[in-house]
Amino acid sequence: MSEIFQHQIKVLFQHCDPAGIVFYPRYFEMVNQTVEEWHDAGLGHSFAQMHMESGYGVPTVSIGAEFTAPSKMGDVLTWSLSVLRLGRTSAHLRITARCGGDLRMTATPVLVYVHMESGRPVPWSDPLRAEMKRYLSGDALPG
Repeated sequence: MSEIFQHQIKVLFQHCDPAGIVFYPRYFEMVNQTVEEWHDAGLGHSFAQMHMESGYGVPTVSIGAEFTAPSKMGDVLTWSLSVLRLGRTSAHLRITARCGGDLRMTATPVLVYVHMESGRPVPWSDPLRAEMKRYLSGDALPG
């Protein structure tokens, strides 16, 4: 059985429009925060270590999103991340946000592992790939 990475983000004033609901671009910031938290807490390979020490990065090259219901200031969102497909240099993710049992949004980012100096894709390191495989979803896409 695969693992699902989870963490929580409380919706703050800074995330909201004047009506007190999450302004949709802020969801993308929370999606990126979820990816960063996953690298740090889930994979044991922080963005700081990867970018500043190792010279690699994982830019998002594509992202789909569905906004199912509004989130309001004060809501605590539980973010869940799983890997749909793990390629040689890319990872297709599914990230959902729920408040209680209610789905608020789903994002499907595609990350590519790149060498920061050249900006070119490179294969995932063996240790990082092994950690990422733990989150490969049971309904994974064919590779």
